[in-house]
Amino acid sequence: MSCPTPASLTFSTTAPRSADVVVLGLVEGADGPEVVGADRSLLTSWSKRLGRELIEVATELGARTKVGHTVLLPGAGSATRVMVVGLGPVAAIRPEVVRRASGAALRAVAGLGVEGGASVVLVPHSKDPEVAQAAAEGALLGTYRHQPLTSGEPAPVTVASVTVVVDLGRQAKPLADTVRATCSAVLAARHWVNLPPNLLYPETFAEEARTLARGSKLSVEVLDEDDLVKGGYGGLLAVGGGSSRSPRLVRLAYRPRGATAHLVLVGKGITFDSGGLNLKPADGMYTMKCDMAGAAAVLAATRAVADLGLKVNVTTYAAMAENLPSATAYRPSDVLTMYGGTTVENVNSDAEGRLVMADALARSQADEPDLVIDVATLTGACMVALGDRIAGVMSNDDDAVERVLDAAEVSGEEFWALPLTDQFRDDLDSKVADVRSGGGRLGGAMSAAAFLERFVADGTPWAHLDIAGPAFNNGSPWGHVPEGGTGVAVRTLVEVARSLA
Repeated sequence: MSCPTPASLTFSTTAPRSADVVVLGLVEGADGPEVVGADRSLLTSWSKRLGRELIEVATELGARTKVGHTVLLPGAGSATRVMVVGLGPVAAIRPEVVRRASGAALRAVAGLGVEGGASVVLVPHSKDPEVAQAAAEGALLGTYRHQPLTSGEPAPVTVASVTVVVDLGRQAKPLADTVRATCSAVLAARHWVNLPPNLLYPETFAEEARTLARGSKLSVEVLDEDDLVKGGYGGLLAVGGGSSRSPRLVRLAYRPRGATAHLVLVGKGITFDSGGLNLKPADGMYTMKCDMAGAAAVLAATRAVADLGLKVNVTTYAAMAENLPSATAYRPSDVLTMYGGTTVENVNSDAEGRLVMADALARSQADEPDLVIDVATLTGACMVALGDRIAGVMSNDDDAVERVLDAAEVSGEEFWALPLTDQFRDDLDSKVADVRSGGGRLGGAMSAAAFLERFVADGTPWAHLDIAGPAFNNGSPWGHVPEGGTGVAVRTLVEVARSLA
């Protein structure tokens, strides 16, 4: 179950002569579509090969300036071919537009089936390092293909190398290393989310975490069922009690020299969610292998932080369980005793994620963090509110929200702040326990966040990221986002760590 690795990446002042495809941008200029990025000599050379102006051939073949729209031009007797990709109006181009367009272009190149993997040259419209980074990230993310489980030959490599033509001077290698580390983490998260639940379950997911930590400065600890019983992790034990595959709690730690700030990450790792005794309908159950996307994100992001050598202490918890109905499954109305002693009246066995997260959050408080961020595919209510491409942010601290939103803007991921008010906290009052695990039907995303907040110490800044919508793409690929697992939140978490460092 080895994780995929991205194509090789180079920032260079010149393009290699042997490239299979050169990618150029197409923008909506004042006088219509314009090819950008390439210098005049390159455009003249290609126009001579084609026998007409390159822009004429591109538009005749249907090229459009719509972001991500691609057209491959004829080879014109050369092994190298030109692809143009839409970037939209000049005034509206920003790094995320470039990232999505680059991803769309590389997905198209991957579909060409170049033997041994294509060598691709990207010529950004701007020499700005931020634009160059966005183009490179989009390219590496766009090359991802989920490897099917088959008895035949493994799927061939689609893209072998990416060269971004831009003069970055001494920044070139460090920036390439940054892009590769971050994109490798995203691909790892995608890979785990896409694995079937009969292969990825708590025990094997924990082993994946051990493998992830090898060759890095991460330490790893795995609590098995016996350890969880001794420690009093009532949420993990209850949720995992209906499955023959016992739960796990994984803890990664990164302690670089010179670090002063301490970031704690907590991820929901429900490797399959049937709903338990509150059984989901069949259509709603099929994609529930993705219910561990939060744990995938925090684990992968932590490895990226270590690879980048960021000067920030990071402690990461991945709460892993499989939620199934059986004679040993937990029930609605059960009262559970969580790590630390808080009692919880369970209202719905299909609201299991918050229970395993509560155990991990409560345990994390002993680490005395400066900031806690949890990530979970937690509620359908967040999808109702924000759709399937935007994640929700709820918090007890305005500065924490701003830090997450700023990091998301830099990374190009979409998050939106939702309110967390006393109304939702009061809805959790219980007559038989310290707290109920859920409130009313309305505002479900905020009720879930209010429950998690109970397990964060007063005065500790905390943000909850509900990624239920964008964690899994049931539709067609778009931009740098594939079908299936998306790896959402990884890049934002890395940027948060960078901001603390």
